[in-house]
Amino acid sequence: MGNEHTTIISEIDAGLRKHDKEVLIATKRNGKWVKTGRDEFQKKVRNFALGLYQLGVREGDKVSVHSENSAEWVICDQAILSIGAANVPIYTTQPGDQVKYILENSGAKVHIVSTDKLFKDTKPLMKGITNVEAVISIFGSKHDKLKSFDAIMEMGAQKHEEEPELFEQLKSKVKPDDLATLIYTSGTTGDPKGVMLTHNNIASNIRASLERVPFDEEVREDERMLSYLPLSHVFERMITYLYLHLGYPIYYIEEVEEIRDDFEYVKPYYLATVPRLLEKIHTGVKVKGQELSGLKKQLYYWALHRAEEYDPENPPSGLETVKHKIADKLVYSKIRELFGGNLLGVVSGGAALSPNLFRFMNAIGFICLQGYGLTETSPVLSVQDKDHLRVGSSGFPLSNVDIKIAEDGEILAKGPNVMEGYYNNPEKTDEVFTDDGWFMTGDVGKLEDNYLFITDRKKSVFKLSTGKYIAPQIIENKLIESGFIDQAVVIGYQRKFCSALIVPSFDNVEQRLKSQGKSMADNVSDDPKVRKLIQDEVDKVNKELSPWETVKKFVLLDAAFSIESDELTPTQKVKRPVVKEHYSDEIESMYEEEGTESQG
Repeated sequence: MGNEHTTIISEIDAGLRKHDKEVLIATKRNGKWVKTGRDEFQKKVRNFALGLYQLGVREGDKVSVHSENSAEWVICDQAILSIGAANVPIYTTQPGDQVKYILENSGAKVHIVSTDKLFKDTKPLMKGITNVEAVISIFGSKHDKLKSFDAIMEMGAQKHEEEPELFEQLKSKVKPDDLATLIYTSGTTGDPKGVMLTHNNIASNIRASLERVPFDEEVREDERMLSYLPLSHVFERMITYLYLHLGYPIYYIEEVEEIRDDFEYVKPYYLATVPRLLEKIHTGVKVKGQELSGLKKQLYYWALHRAEEYDPENPPSGLETVKHKIADKLVYSKIRELFGGNLLGVVSGGAALSPNLFRFMNAIGFICLQGYGLTETSPVLSVQDKDHLRVGSSGFPLSNVDIKIAEDGEILAKGPNVMEGYYNNPEKTDEVFTDDGWFMTGDVGKLEDNYLFITDRKKSVFKLSTGKYIAPQIIENKLIESGFIDQAVVIGYQRKFCSALIVPSFDNVEQRLKSQGKSMADNVSDDPKVRKLIQDEVDKVNKELSPWETVKKFVLLDAAFSIESDELTPTQKVKRPVVKEHYSDEIESMYEEEGTESQG
C-alpha cells in the first residue's frame, strides 16, 4: 500500500471527494469556533493558488508560512503545493533572527504571516531580506506594504474567470518527486537545517501510517479530530493530511491552556500528542486524589495504582477482570470524561512516553499508541497498532520502512519517506547517510521481535569519569513521572556521579504543602520543605536505577525551561548545551567536594 508514488494533493483530493460533513476544518479564534466547509475550502485553495501565481510564484519556488494552526494555514499550504511550489513552515515561537535566517536560507519568494503581532519581530528585518518579493497578512494588517489574504484571493478569482483551466493544469504538473516542503529543524545545537521533503516522501508516510491507525475509513457523524500541535511540525502536518484523506473534520484549538474546555466542546474522537500534555493530565489526576479522604481516597489510589501496572499485551483475566471493571466504574470512566467522553485514543510522538503513562492511558480505556520518527523521515518510522501494544516500545517499522541497528547501537533507516537531504548543505547531508544509503537517526536503540525500543539520543549519552555510560533521558523520564517534578535534566559527563537540575511542579507542591498546613517560600530553590518533598521523589526513582545511574545531588530551579529562554526547541526538546551554560554555577556547586575526593 505504501509503495505507490503519489502526491500530497492527490491523497487529499481523494478524501475531499468523499467528505460529506458540514465542517471540514474548524478553527478556534478569539474564543469562537469558525467553521469552514469543503466547498469553501476548495474554492479558497484554488483562488489563493492562482493569486500566488499572479504574484509570480512558479514551480519550484519557496513560500514561507508563519502562522498559528487554522483552516487558513491549510488553505495556504494546499495552494502553494497545487502550483508546484514548496511550503516553508515557520514556528510561531521562533524569534525574528531565526525567521530571517530561514527566509534567506530557503530563498523564499513570498512570506505569509498571520497577524501583525506575529510579524512584529520580523518586520524590522524584512528590508534586508532581498529575496522576499511580497508579504501577505492572513488576518489583515495596519502596515501598508503587506498584501491581504483576501486581496490575493480576489486576484486569483479574477484569473480563474479569465483562464478557467489554469488551476487544474498547474495541479496536474505536480510530480511525486517534486519538493513539497522545506522544514527547518531547530536542532538542539547549531543553525537550523532545511530538511527537503518531496510529495512522495510525505504521501508514502500517509499511506503506510493508515495501516496502523485504530479507526476505519467510515466516518460517523460524531467523529471529530482535535489538533493542538503546531502544523509547522511534520508530525501534526502528516496527521492533518491523513485526517483529510480519510474525511474526518479537524478542530484546531487556540490555546493549549484551554484544552480542557476544548475537549468538552469538540468531544474529539482522536488526537496526536506529545507526552508533555499527557504528563500534565496524569499529574492533575494524581493530585486530584489529595482532595478526597477516607475510603474514597483509598479506592481512588488503588485504581490509579492498578492502571500504572496494566499490561495491554496481557489484559486482566478471571477475577482481575472484575477488579478492573470496578476500577473503571469508580475512577477510569470519570477520567475519560475529562477528554470529552468520546475519545477512542491518542498517538504520541516527538519524545519518549514513559512506560507508566503508556500503561495508564491504555488501562483507563483509550488506545494509546506510541510512534517514532524524525523530520527527516516525514516523520514516522515505526508505530504501534491496537493489536501490538508492547510497553516501552515505539512499535514496529512501517510496512515500507527498513530499520537496522548499527554496531554502536544507532538506529539506521531506509524507505520512501527518507528526505532528499538538507537544503544547500551537502556536507551536513553526507554526515547523516552511510556509504550504502542508510539514514543515521542519531538515536540509540534496539530491535526485539521487530519491536523498536529507543534508549536515548546518541549525542546525549555520556560517560562518567568512572567509565560507566549513562542514558540521561531514561532517568529524566522516571523523575518527571512524579507529580511533583515538572522538568529534569541529568548531568554527569566526565563527573564521578549523576546529578540533576529539577524544576518542581509548583502548583502540585503548593497544594501538597497546603494540605499539611504549610506554605511555599517565594524562592523554591531555598525552601527546605520543598527540598525534602523532592528528595523523597528522587529517592523513589533511585531505587529503580543501577547504583551508578542514581541521582546523588540535585538543584531546584525557580523557573521552568522555556522556548523563550532558548532552553527548549520549538518542539519542547531540551537544548542540553544551553541549559548547562545557563546553570553552570548551580552545576558546579553540586560537584564542589568532588575535587577533594579520590577519583574512582
